[in-house]
Amino acid sequence: MSRKIKMKVGKKYAVHLPKAIVEELGLREGDRLLARVENGKIILEPIRDPLWLAIKGEKITSIDPEEVERISLEEQSKYLKNPS
Repeated sequence: MSRKIKMKVGKKYAVHLPKAIVEELGLREGDRLLARVENGKIILEPIRDPLWLAIKGEKITSIDPEEVERISLEEQSKYLKNPS
């Protein structure tokens, strides 16, 4: 869904995000945004923290408990062979 809302640049070039956009993106005060200019347009993207991504982000793969255990044992064996 594409949403267009007019905004105004304020003092010190401040731009206040409309409530509808903030709610749609699930933004909260203190969240960080990445701004870039692309083809003469300003693009703002939320910078999601890892916890948010783990809970709400798009899932791209899955791993079963047996695979987690196998990888854990492999990593532990590296430290046993090469103690620091």
